[in-house]
Amino acid sequence: MVFRIAIQLRYYRLVQNKRLSRDASRWLCNRTSFSSCQRHRMKYSLASTIYALSSGHGKCGVAVIRISGPNAAETIINIAKLKSLPQPRQALLRSLKDPVTNEPLDRGLVLWFPGPKSFTGEDSCELQIHGGPAVVSAVLTALSKLPGYRPAEAGEFTKRAFHGGKLDLTEVEGLADLIHADTEAQRKQALIQMEGNLSHLYNSWRETLIKSVAHVEAFIDFSEDENIEDNVMAIVKNQLENLKNSIQSHLADGRCGERLRDGVRTVIVGEPNVGKSSLLNVLCQRPAAIVTPVAGTTRDVVELHVNIGGYPVIIADTAGLRTETSDEVEKEGILRAHAYAQKADLVILVIDAAKYVAQMEKMSSVYFDSYVNSYINELQLHSIATRNNTFESECLTGEKLLRTEGSAGNIVDEVCGSGKCGNPSRENPCLTQSRYRRHLTDCVACLDEYFKVSSTGGDTVLAAQQLRKALRHIGKITGHVSTEQILDVIFKDFCIGK
Repeated sequence: MVFRIAIQLRYYRLVQNKRLSRDASRWLCNRTSFSSCQRHRMKYSLASTIYALSSGHGKCGVAVIRISGPNAAETIINIAKLKSLPQPRQALLRSLKDPVTNEPLDRGLVLWFPGPKSFTGEDSCELQIHGGPAVVSAVLTALSKLPGYRPAEAGEFTKRAFHGGKLDLTEVEGLADLIHADTEAQRKQALIQMEGNLSHLYNSWRETLIKSVAHVEAFIDFSEDENIEDNVMAIVKNQLENLKNSIQSHLADGRCGERLRDGVRTVIVGEPNVGKSSLLNVLCQRPAAIVTPVAGTTRDVVELHVNIGGYPVIIADTAGLRTETSDEVEKEGILRAHAYAQKADLVILVIDAAKYVAQMEKMSSVYFDSYVNSYINELQLHSIATRNNTFESECLTGEKLLRTEGSAGNIVDEVCGSGKCGNPSRENPCLTQSRYRRHLTDCVACLDEYFKVSSTGGDTVLAAQQLRKALRHIGKITGHVSTEQILDVIFKDFCIGK
C-alpha cells in the first residue's frame, strides 16, 4: 500500500511538472496498472484450445490426453457425449465417440478442470484412454475435428500456466529439471525448486527492492515538503546492505546447485596402460571403453554419464599422459586430456603401484605426495593429493575395486555429497541456473553503484535508477519482467504435452 501510494503521488507530481520521460512512463505504467502475468492472461484468454498426448509415447496400459483452452468444454459435450459438464475433478467412465461420424473410439475416463483451478489456469480436461497407438491416434484425430482446436507445441501447457500466473519462471524451470532428472539428488533439488522455495527467496529480495525504490522515490519528491522521515535514506541503506550480503552469500555456493543439475565433470588421468579404461568400465558397469594390453589404445576423450550414489557424474576416460611419442594422433589425445582436466570438477589419477613402488614400505606419504603432485603441477590443477584419497584396486578383474571400502565410486560419492553438489534443502534452496547467477551478479553490481553514487553525494535520481535496474534483474529471474527471447530459451526443451 505504501509503495502504491508513493508511486501514484510520484506519477501525479511528474505529470504536473511535465517531466514524465518515456522510460519513467513505461515503468510507472507497469507498476500501477497490469502486471506482466495479467497482461499475458488477457492475451491468452483469446487463444486457441490445445491438445496433446501428455503421457509417454508407445504401447502402454493407459494414455493421458490433455486439453486446455476456452473451448475445452467441447471435448466433454461432443466426444464424451455428456449433456452437461460433470463435477470438477471427478472421473467418469464414458464411451468416447468421433464428433462427426459418431463412431466409437474407446472407453475411458473423463476429467473436467474448470479454470482458474487447473494446471494452466484455463478450462481444461483430460481423457485417460487405453494406450495402444491406434487408440491414441484415433482420439487425437477426433479432437482435431473440433473448431478452434489445434495440437499443442512443445512446452505450451506449462507456458500457459506461466502466463496464467500459476507458475513463475523458477518454478517452470524446476518442473523441467524434474522431468529430466536422472538421479535421486537431481530429483530432490528439482522438486524443491518446483514447489517454489527458490521463488519465495527471490521474491522476498524483490519485495525489499520495491520498498527501497518506493522510499527513495518518495524522498526525491517530498523531502523538501518535510513529509518524509529524516532517516528514511539510512533505513534504505541498511536494508540494501543486508540484501547485498544475502545475495552474495547465495552466490558463494561453489556452483553446487548448477553442478548437481548438470553433472559433476570427472576425468580419469594417468600414464598409458595403467588401467584407466578398466576403471571407467567398472564405474559404468559395462564395457564402454576398449581395453587392450597395448599402450596408447585410448586416443580421444570417452565421456559417459553415470549415477554414483544418487549424484550425476560425467566421467571421462582420456589418453595416457606421456611426453615421448611420435604418434600425431596420440599427441592430440594427450592435449585433449590436459584440456579436459582443466575444466573438470574432480580428477581421478590412476597409477601402477607395482611399477613405481616395488615394495609397499617404500610408498611413504612423502614419496607418494611428491609423485602425485608432480602430475598435479603438470596439469596445473589446484588440488592437494594425500593417501587418504587413494585406494588399491585390481582393474584386471574389477573384483577388488567393487569390494574395497574406499573404492572410486565411494570416493566420488563422498566428494559429490560433501562439497561438489552440496545438499539441497527447502530451508536453503540452491542456485541451479547460470541465468540466475548472471542476473544476481548484475543485481549486486547495481547495488554497488547505488552505494557509490549515494555515498559521494551524487544525484539521488541517478542512484534510484540503479535500484530500478537491480529490481529488473531480479524480475527477469522469476518472470515479473521478461522478454519473448527469455521465454523461448526456457520452454524450448519441454516435451510435447507438457
